[in-house]
Amino acid sequence: MTVSKQYDRVAFVASPSAEAQQALEQLTKAYGNHDPDIADVIVALGGDGLMLQTLHRHMRSGKPIYGMHRGTVGFLMNEFSFHGLGERLDAAKVTVIHPLLMRATDVHGNVHIHHAINEVALFRQSHQAARLRILVDENERMPELIADGVLVATPAGSTAYNLSAQGPIMPINAALLALTPISAFRPRRWRGALLPNTAFVVIEVLEGDKRPVAAVADNEEARNVQRVEIISDRTIAMRMLFDPGHSLEERILREQFSY
Repeated sequence: MTVSKQYDRVAFVASPSAEAQQALEQLTKAYGNHDPDIADVIVALGGDGLMLQTLHRHMRSGKPIYGMHRGTVGFLMNEFSFHGLGERLDAAKVTVIHPLLMRATDVHGNVHIHHAINEVALFRQSHQAARLRILVDENERMPELIADGVLVATPAGSTAYNLSAQGPIMPINAALLALTPISAFRPRRWRGALLPNTAFVVIEVLEGDKRPVAAVADNEEARNVQRVEIISDRTIAMRMLFDPGHSLEERILREQFSY
């Protein structure tokens, strides 16, 4: 098999599913499989869950990541093919994404710091709705939101949980963040806000002893939080590779016309 002219050393990672493991075995025989530390490109075989894991694991490496769909949900993945991987890598278009940085302080004073590629979300932990105060760039914008929670989403994550919560879809290159309530009770008609990606968002939990709240950055959770600070981490730039005509920009655009 022909290897890429740009990416001579390929590292494959795969989800544990039989479908992904079979693809891993086939592709390794054809192209070899280098350690990710010395590879020129990382190819992820699975679904969106594996892609998010791979992006998190190699967030600071600067290595481009190309996904092929061998899982359940494949919004972030290219179509799978055993043939022509080298040519596909050479022709792939680069999409640069930046993660969110979450700094959550719990009721015991412990600080939890995590990155999120899709969203940072706050959820009620009990049967009672959460009471939240929202500040943007140190200015109070909402003295009290009573809801199941609230989330801050990146453009890359705008079609994930944010969309399910009726948040807006954002073009991947938009310099925006979505602030979206989750089942808002008061103010009932508030549908959220679009913020510049330079915004510093602070969410304070009111009555946290009575109405405990958890904060989740993708799949990293902190419970019983008091204060959550969220900002786009522009020091990290992750490069995702997509086949021409199937870029993340195009998929997000198509999503806005789906019904």
